[in-house]
Amino acid sequence: MALNVVLYEPEIPANTGNIGRTCMATGTRLHLIEPLGFRLGEKELRRAGMDYWDQLDVTRYADYEEFLEKNPGAKIYMATTKGPRAYTEVHFEPDCYLMFGKESAGIPEEILHDNKETSMRIPMLPGTRSLNLSNSVAIVVYEALRQNEFSNMELTGHLRNYDWD
Repeated sequence: MALNVVLYEPEIPANTGNIGRTCMATGTRLHLIEPLGFRLGEKELRRAGMDYWDQLDVTRYADYEEFLEKNPGAKIYMATTKGPRAYTEVHFEPDCYLMFGKESAGIPEEILHDNKETSMRIPMLPGTRSLNLSNSVAIVVYEALRQNEFSNMELTGHLRNYDWD
């Protein structure tokens, strides 16, 4: 199983760093669609991603069209506050792409309009603008992993000085 997270024009380095760490912890590939609102070498990005950033499977694209060209036939689910269904109503394939928009504006409506059948939302109380981007990514990634039985993931933890017996 190899999920893919796609960030459309991310603006805040700390969010992208946190998302990178989530991707490392879950074996998820990260795709960044430019323009980015920061340089990838910024200390905030590395701090949030900790020492994992250099090990991350990350690909950058000049724009959305290049992303589509280089990933033909990809099943792309669009996470948006404008989505017609909850993310829990979606069946995620093991190698699907989970796309999230930039912090200030989300995914452009013309892209969403063309992808109604794969657009989804995280339920929130009325009047709530949105969740933090890195939190949204974690919520949806872990639902996709749960649906695929956490393939290749460690499911139990261990105490250092005791047994769980």
